Amino acid sequence: MIDFAAGKLKVRIYENRKELGAAAAKMAAASINNILQKKEIVNIVFAAAASQNEFLASIIKEDVDWRRINAFHMDEYIGLEKNAPQHFSHWLKEKIFDKLPFKELFFLNGNAENIGEECLRYTTLLKKHPLDINFMGIGENAHLAFNDPHVADFNDPYFVKVVDLDKACKQQQVNEDCFKDISEVPSYALTLTIPALLQAEHIFCMVPGNLKAQAVYHTIMSDVSELYPSTVLRNHDDAYLFLEKESAAMLLAENDIQNLAITKPVNYGN
Repeated sequence: MIDFAAGKLKVRIYENRKELGAAAAKMAAASINNILQKKEIVNIVFAAAASQNEFLASIIKEDVDWRRINAFHMDEYIGLEKNAPQHFSHWLKEKIFDKLPFKELFFLNGNAENIGEECLRYTTLLKKHPLDINFMGIGENAHLAFNDPHVADFNDPYFVKVVDLDKACKQQQVNEDCFKDISEVPSYALTLTIPALLQAEHIFCMVPGNLKAQAVYHTIMSDVSELYPSTVLRNHDDAYLFLEKESAAMLLAENDIQNLAITKPVNYGN
């Protein structure tokens, strides 16, 4: 395992996806249990993506009192058929929510009659139950949740908003076999904004796969800006980025791994 820091972001590179998932799950479970020693309830937001498979498969085996955990999910398509399997809420139910006795599950409703009211409803829930932990990934275009570069705002005044998905984001959904063709991917979605995601005190970001290599490289090496939304993780006080050899390939191509620890946190607004 290789580890280094990029700004405040702690980066760990493992041999393969299985090792990544197991290591991240063990650290995440320890973090949950540490918080449970101090608080009655822990609030966690989960990403729904293939990048989370190994992590979720591992964390459900960890010794955690899930009856004291509230779960949120961070984004959802707008306008899919109610029972469409591509709904992120359905995916999370299959992978983890239906397998463990959570205290409460809070879902975004992309089929709400009034999407504006749905944004307000979920914002109220997030403020009533401030996030302790964020389990997330990074998109092929370096997005966080559905905050693609053209809609990402590090100083967003909202916690939940409607966004349109860019072409790279839509293509990722096809690459991950969620849809057969890019034309089938919904054009709009609900997403937690960057400030909402970063309110979590602890962030565990799991990013395996060769298709994420370029986004990972930008996350570590590019300037902190909305052009690469994931770069903002370098400013968070307690964030871990879990990689494996394929997703870290462009970083590992550097002559000296120590040179990767050159980036520093920067101010990006008031």
